[in-house]
Amino acid sequence: MAAVATPNVFSGSRNEYRVCPVTTLKVDAAAERLIIWNAVTAIVALTLGGTYALLIGLTRWPDVHLLSAPWFYRLLTAHGMNMLVFWMVFFEAAGLYFGACILLNARLVGVKLAWVAYALMLVGAVMVNYIILAGEADVMFSAYPPLEASPLFYIGYILFAVGAILVCCIFIATILVAKKERRYEGSMPLAVFGLLTAAIIALFTLASGAIALIPTLLWRLGIIPAMDPGFYRVTFWGFGHSAQQVNLSAMIAIWYSIATLTVGAKPVNEKLSRFAFVFYILFINLGSMHHLLVDPGLASVTKFFNTSYAMYLAVLGSLIHAYSIPAAIESAMRAKGYNKGLFGWLLNAPWKEPGFVSLILSMAIFGFIGGPTGVVLGAGQLNLLAHNTWRITGHFHATVVGGTTLAFMGFTYYVIPLVFRRPLFAKPIVIWQPWVYGIGVATMSIAMTLAGTFGAPRRHWDVTFTNAIIPVQLPSLMNLFLTLAGIGTLLAVTGGIMYVVICVGSLFMPKREARSLSPLEA
Repeated sequence: MAAVATPNVFSGSRNEYRVCPVTTLKVDAAAERLIIWNAVTAIVALTLGGTYALLIGLTRWPDVHLLSAPWFYRLLTAHGMNMLVFWMVFFEAAGLYFGACILLNARLVGVKLAWVAYALMLVGAVMVNYIILAGEADVMFSAYPPLEASPLFYIGYILFAVGAILVCCIFIATILVAKKERRYEGSMPLAVFGLLTAAIIALFTLASGAIALIPTLLWRLGIIPAMDPGFYRVTFWGFGHSAQQVNLSAMIAIWYSIATLTVGAKPVNEKLSRFAFVFYILFINLGSMHHLLVDPGLASVTKFFNTSYAMYLAVLGSLIHAYSIPAAIESAMRAKGYNKGLFGWLLNAPWKEPGFVSLILSMAIFGFIGGPTGVVLGAGQLNLLAHNTWRITGHFHATVVGGTTLAFMGFTYYVIPLVFRRPLFAKPIVIWQPWVYGIGVATMSIAMTLAGTFGAPRRHWDVTFTNAIIPVQLPSLMNLFLTLAGIGTLLAVTGGIMYVVICVGSLFMPKREARSLSPLEA
């Protein structure tokens, strides 16, 4: 390939790329642009979702109770869509392009189609947000029929899903071409393998969403007379819960990446880690059934097989990663000479690196709050007690908001210097951001779980009515948990604002080549 303007930028007949001076990896120019646009759009969605989270949290806080009932449910719908779908999927699209092209030294396949995918996702996200805020889709995230939304809501949803399907197909095609062109030696890196797992689960997830939403759109257009709520619930949760399994696989792939970037960690047994990812493909989608344990339309055998034996095999995969990543970090630190005492390696870990702190807090919140509560809520008998209480909300905020989002934030601090080629803005804030956000989310999730244990409902504008149905000595305790949830929300939103300020500020920093793998030195 012939060199062009600078010695670090190369061009060829089908692609252009530069060589990162830190990692020596080839960065495909087309992939770089798509990574930037998808990542920036993800941060916009996170900003919207976080704003709605603040207003919702202040409404659930009894002493504040900010919003009216219509606006509470309206923003609850918008919050769920922006945080669970748009923020996650746009960021994951950036991650898929990063993994397929940069980590594999490969060129992006189907560049024009990738921009079509981005356009479909962007148009879909804008349509959904507009329709919700216009008051034409107060149906909350799950949008169960017979609740009705504007047809444009479902059209936007479907456009976004089609774009995301295209992203997954382009990612898989890029990996296949990279293998054919021998862009890498041996097996694909473990992080890319984890992203491939996420893409495979995403195709199942998005197909389930299409099966649920297309008939619903036809119903709203009057083409079919009715929409079966039972059919919708089964197919929707093939999308709604499995989307979190996409996040889970992407999150763990990023955990391995950050562990390598910060301390040079390598899995003690990489084959076992890959095997754990395969467990996700085979079994984790079946955990979606725990949303349907109170539905009369499914047989008990189906419910309990999927939420016990199948789900436990998926949990086994998570347990493997839960031991593999800390073991890899410990081995790497001890190899550097930090062998004093049982935890000398941990005390000498790079605690001033925001990526490392994000990794540890993400693993802790997911491993000690999100994961265990999910296993408990997936058990049939306990699910009957906890269903539609705030325990459910506490669980998925620990997994999605604490685990996945915190991991994505930590990874951003490496993407900005390496892909955006800009130093981080306000580095003193960067050091504290993971702590503020992580402590806030942990406080919020634990308080939600405890309030739900005492009967606080999820998705309800005013929870004070529960004081009339719980023992007389508990209302003050319930109010304590609701207040702690509000305080945790304020802390988490503050940490989110810090992250957005860092990202936006970094975009206006002078552009330069990355000089270090440390975000604070770039």
